[in-house]
Amino acid sequence: MSSEIRAIFNRIAPVYDQLNDWFSLGQHRIWKEMTVKWSAAKPGDTTLDLCCGSGDLSFRLARCVGRTGQVYGVDFSPQLLEIARERSQSQYPRINWVEADVLDLPFEDNQFDAATMGYGLRNVTDIPRSLKELHRVLKTGTKAAILDFHRPSNPQRQAFQQWYLDNLVVPVANYLGLKEEYAYISPSLDRFPTGKKLVEIAYQVGFAAATHYPIANGMMGVLVITKA
Repeated sequence: MSSEIRAIFNRIAPVYDQLNDWFSLGQHRIWKEMTVKWSAAKPGDTTLDLCCGSGDLSFRLARCVGRTGQVYGVDFSPQLLEIARERSQSQYPRINWVEADVLDLPFEDNQFDAATMGYGLRNVTDIPRSLKELHRVLKTGTKAAILDFHRPSNPQRQAFQQWYLDNLVVPVANYLGLKEEYAYISPSLDRFPTGKKLVEIAYQVGFAAATHYPIANGMMGVLVITKA
């Protein structure tokens, strides 16, 4: 990921969770539960949460894999990782927090039984390379589930999404002194491949199965990919 994006996430780290709650009206919790379910993580698994941020998906994976499982939360923002580490101390002290770039993961081939990523793929500088790295570290026959924002294909829904960003997200960010940090969302959505295109990329880098599930009227989506 670029140093500019890393700097943005370091700056918004202190209010990251609160803003997620406000901007999604609390719905992000449901979407994250769906993502973990689609990853097919189970008790005893060794799991990976890429672009883990302040740890929400990592905590859900930890509950899923139990005391016999392992969770590795990876992010490139040291500030967000520190918040995740502090949040995990009381309930999930065994989560392994790793500062790393998703384009060059510090893990062995075929290491993980399941993986998740939340709101991270849209920000990587090389999506095919990121998915190829994910393919490398997953075991044969396992799945990853990737949650992110999308531009809806429906013009009315796309217009509503833009109104929402312009009239709710940016003003709140501006109030908190973070207008520039959140202004990147709209252009990042314009650059982000459609769900159909992400499925194509997943197949191109070696995944045996790929399905994209639109949620929230197409404003979100979960890409579920399987390594043969």
